Amino acid sequence: MIGKLGRSQSPVLLLGETGTGKEVVARAIHNANSQGPFVPIDCSALVGTLMESELFGHAKGAFTGAVASKLGLLEVADGGTAFFDEIGELPLKLQAKLLRVIQDKEIRPVGSLAWRRANFRIIAATNRDLARDVERGKFRRDLYYRLNVVALRLPPLRQRREDIPELVEQFLAQHGSQHRLSPEVLGVLMAYDWPGNVRELENCIARMVATNTGPWLHVADLPTALQTSLHAGPAEQCAAQAGAVSATRSSPPPAPEIPRVPPLQETEKEAILKALEFTQGDRAQAAHLLRIGRTTLYRKLKRYKLTPCGGPPAGP
Repeated sequence: MIGKLGRSQSPVLLLGETGTGKEVVARAIHNANSQGPFVPIDCSALVGTLMESELFGHAKGAFTGAVASKLGLLEVADGGTAFFDEIGELPLKLQAKLLRVIQDKEIRPVGSLAWRRANFRIIAATNRDLARDVERGKFRRDLYYRLNVVALRLPPLRQRREDIPELVEQFLAQHGSQHRLSPEVLGVLMAYDWPGNVRELENCIARMVATNTGPWLHVADLPTALQTSLHAGPAEQCAAQAGAVSATRSSPPPAPEIPRVPPLQETEKEAILKALEFTQGDRAQAAHLLRIGRTTLYRKLKRYKLTPCGGPPAGP
């Protein structure tokens, strides 16, 4: 879809939660088939009396402090792409002026009588429900339909967990190419819901790399939010069970099911084999990963008659 949108000049509306990569997608669309500038405009930062000047520029002497003429962001974007991040935060007054610019491809700087050409492609992004804002009168209906020519919704990271390993590899390459994740850490990353989406995942990897000399990153190196998530499941289950008992106090509780618990030796053998598989037969690294001594690992390999990764059986 990004490739197709890059070949057109139609407005694009990117929808998705914070941190899903809306600006990354906007830049990819722009880079697919554009030679002009990519100008990001943070609508949530356009506050106060200088909002209009930031977008449209101003003439010298237009207001106190305007000692020289200034180009607005929309004029800078001429021939390229203007990316309106968090378009839902744009005040209604500026929404009306932006609509005119989109229609006429012209702008008039503050304090100037001259109109200037500004031919740019517009890509807008928001984490808000713009259709609901239109019904509430918080967003102009005509501007909404101007922007919503092609809508592209970016799914949150919790709905595309299969992308997490590849994203982790990319962020490790960026922030710490010598570091590797233990299988336990990757399991935690795959199970976490990521309310901050891809941005939170990148911050997580960057923090772990910054606070660990490596090469292995363990569960203890995870940020506090992920450490807490490891214990959230049992607590929530206990709360749910307590509520159920309270609601059915008059009836006897059902007999609890006895879960299947694998023998300790079976669990230990499986852990050893996984560690050796992950380290490609490196017994020293496997022992470090299992948090046991190398001699202890050799003894267990002999006890269970394990042959790691097709190599020779463990010696005495």
